[in-house]
Amino acid sequence: MAPGDVLRVGAAGLRTRPARVVLSALGIAIGIATMVAVVGVSSSSREQLLRELDRLGTNLLTVAPGQTLFGENAKLPKEALDMVRRIGPVTKAGATGKVDATIRRTDRIPAEVTGGISVQAADEGLATALEGTVRQGTWLNAALARQPAVVLGAVAAERLGIERVGPRVWIGGRWFTVVGILDAMPLAPEIERSALLGWPAAERYLGFDGHPTTIYERSPDDAVEAVGAALPRTVNPENPDEVQVSRPSDALAAKAAASGAFTNLLLGLGGVALLVGGVGVANTMVISVLERRKEIGLRRSLGATRGQIRVQFLTESLLLSLLGGTAGALLGAAATAAYALAKGLPVVVPPWSVGGAALAALLIGTLAGIYPATRAARLAPTEALATS
Repeated sequence: MAPGDVLRVGAAGLRTRPARVVLSALGIAIGIATMVAVVGVSSSSREQLLRELDRLGTNLLTVAPGQTLFGENAKLPKEALDMVRRIGPVTKAGATGKVDATIRRTDRIPAEVTGGISVQAADEGLATALEGTVRQGTWLNAALARQPAVVLGAVAAERLGIERVGPRVWIGGRWFTVVGILDAMPLAPEIERSALLGWPAAERYLGFDGHPTTIYERSPDDAVEAVGAALPRTVNPENPDEVQVSRPSDALAAKAAASGAFTNLLLGLGGVALLVGGVGVANTMVISVLERRKEIGLRRSLGATRGQIRVQFLTESLLLSLLGGTAGALLGAAATAAYALAKGLPVVVPPWSVGGAALAALLIGTLAGIYPATRAARLAPTEALATS
């Protein structure tokens, strides 16, 4: 038979049992849809992270105190920020310093109820170094840095129930006015959970000792490694081992890699669903052979060879699997688009996932159809025609 004849005969065999075909194809569709959706959702999330990294840059380094030789918490020198700014390639730098105080919405809230919000002194160059943006109000300038004014991180403002500038908050036994609310800062989540005061104001009103606890700096991409190596010796020449240097963008990159590992697990579950669908196809084809013995015997008596019978049933199995695979790929792509749009993510459905789904469906169809096709080909014409 010509290829066109093979397809027509195979399709005719499926059309005679539409309900069974739909149910069998559904198993394949569920497996394929699961695999395409898992890959698509993971790829969309990873693309969002990579875009975030491109926007925020990977050239941000942080400097923090480590521990002394005796296991005690070390301190960065007061002049550490100025020393960092003297490094040639450094283009932006800012710092925060931990303040021993709590912030509350009013003075009537117990002191132990902090909401996980830390109070920190902030250098005026912090927002520039982090490339942060102010959602409402203004950032700390030379004048505000000396006044009882505070800028809230995005999470801190949410936990305090503050949505606009102007309200006062209770910090360290006195009132501070909220002059700004920051947008989210993925590279510095600790800033999102902080109430930021001007450096002079923290020293004047809250007894801040002036030692920075975290320094943020940016330098050109090609100089990041060199600057990172020079920072400990620059910040603390006497004890460079007490200085820790990290790269916040590595956390986002690790998150992207972790999502890939989680994807592999979900793909395994999709593979199990696909295997179950393949078993359903095989079962359908075996039953089809048993029900169509007379048809097989008649075709053999009219001259059809065993090979042609084998090809006919194998084609039916492939068409059934391809039908389920196509429906599953479309369903998976639609699920990916719906999830990504709902979460505000870019819609990414890798072409290889759709192509792989089609190949997987064909492979399942081939494996599921081999035994039924072989069994049909082995039926003797007289035995098949004698079947009641």
